[in-house]
Amino acid sequence: MNRHRFQTLVQRALEKIPQPFQQAMQNVAIVIEDWPDPEVVEEVTGDPDELLYGLFSGTPLPERRLDDSGELPAMITLYQRSLEEDFPDLDELVEEIEITLVHEVAHFMGFDEDILREYGYE
Repeated sequence: MNRHRFQTLVQRALEKIPQPFQQAMQNVAIVIEDWPDPEVVEEVTGDPDELLYGLFSGTPLPERRLDDSGELPAMITLYQRSLEEDFPDLDELVEEIEITLVHEVAHFMGFDEDILREYGYE
């Protein structure tokens, strides 16, 4: 799938996300890359052969201070080819993009897995 089509799917997924997450995402850049760097995958998962769908980079909201103004903005990276490889069905792909976005923005907001479960994301 080309990048433009994937971006359209990301937009479709963003529209399905609960309002509190949508509001928080206004302060987060969303970047799409083909594949994660194997070193990043190993750092995050402990296994360089694991598929990583997304990654939050930046300082979570609860850890921010007023003097953090010079810091780079928070960013969620989606890994298009990883997602496409595990979710070849279009509807399942959109659903997993949504789940990945919510999971990563939860990291930004400082939420734990219990809050994600409350919203129906596991």
